[in-house]
Amino acid sequence: MFASPRAVKAVFRHRTQSRTFASSTRRNADFTHAVVGGGAIGLAIARRLQQVEGAQVVLIEKHGIVGSETSSRNSEVIHAGLYYGHDTLKTKLCIEGRHMMYEYCDRRVVPHMNCGKWIVAQTDDQLHALKSVHDFAKDIDVPIRWIGPKEAHAREPDVRCQAGALESPSTGIVDSHTYMQALHADFEEAGGDTALASTVTRIESPPSGSGDWKIWTAPPGSTGPQPESPSPQTHEPSTASEEDVVVTAETVINSAGLYAYGINNMILPPERHRTPYYAKGTYYSYPKSRPKPNTLIYPAPVPGHGGLGTHLTLDMAGRIRFGPDVEWVSHPHDLAPSGDSARFAAALEDIQSYLPGIDVEAVAPDYAGIRPKLAPKESGGAASGGKVTSSDFYIRREEGFPGFVNLLGMESPGLTSSLAIGEMVYRMLYR
Repeated sequence: MFASPRAVKAVFRHRTQSRTFASSTRRNADFTHAVVGGGAIGLAIARRLQQVEGAQVVLIEKHGIVGSETSSRNSEVIHAGLYYGHDTLKTKLCIEGRHMMYEYCDRRVVPHMNCGKWIVAQTDDQLHALKSVHDFAKDIDVPIRWIGPKEAHAREPDVRCQAGALESPSTGIVDSHTYMQALHADFEEAGGDTALASTVTRIESPPSGSGDWKIWTAPPGSTGPQPESPSPQTHEPSTASEEDVVVTAETVINSAGLYAYGINNMILPPERHRTPYYAKGTYYSYPKSRPKPNTLIYPAPVPGHGGLGTHLTLDMAGRIRFGPDVEWVSHPHDLAPSGDSARFAAALEDIQSYLPGIDVEAVAPDYAGIRPKLAPKESGGAASGGKVTSSDFYIRREEGFPGFVNLLGMESPGLTSSLAIGEMVYRMLYR
């Protein structure tokens, strides 16, 4: 059910009967699991944990609705897993999650489309660079095939593909909002509780590693974890507002996305604090009916740019959009599209390289999203030999803090991987 933190606490004030979790130990927490962060990944984790017999999960979300940050400000692409390198969580969870997402969307009637993707090369050098992507896909058994210029022109005459392209037939798109609504409905229908408009202001780990976690939440506008600072918060109970609520849980799962570093630093000692990095991407709208490809178009990747280029994607209504570009920023608060004219001009040049017939006057900034990064301006990648393109997902049970599962750097392909991540966290806690 939807509830404020106070309402959630009231509902569970009398629900403190003993429960069993991962052992025969008798406990009396308000919840078996507290999931902090209601994006696609947090929703998938909460949904999966609530399916466990005897579990009672609370999903704590700082905003008044779920999925309003990174999960709803992206390309809505179901990724194949081409760019993330051998032996990484990103590759493993993307492939597993892609299969799970297609099955889930079919079963729950979530709008999606397996439209495929082209990575286009205009020069022999770009085509040669794509060979490592092709070889990597073959190594990990992801469908991939070469397309020559003649076939490309016959299938997508509006797309410039002078040297050739790689086709990823398992790539698709999804209506991320409907997908998250479905996850949330599953979670609540199974008995889970949602605390909306609830800012986590303090988390206290169990003393001596035994007992339950304490989580302080406050109404919107309260001081919560500050992602731009590695300093922990100091929200003491003695100074807490009467509007604050304290709930207890047997485990805490940090899936706070852009604010996960603040939660990390709130719990772990100073020597384990982390400094966050952020890559902002602006997306561009295009309202005209032509040119209008029927597949996703990506330029050949450029190592060190921190993204996959200003690519063309589709939405479920058939509209095309471009983006994201990459702008490294110091904090995650500014979600307005970039107003930098030089950046816009660079994006237009990128777009025209593969879609020369576009009316540049009709392209306009639309929205922006921000990715949480573990490191700044990463380089390398699958396009340069199957090495890691960017920092891998960080998903761990933190040593010395039993019951704490920490998720950091959950960027692309987080949406695609979300159901697989939910399954992974379940296995970490129950197997």
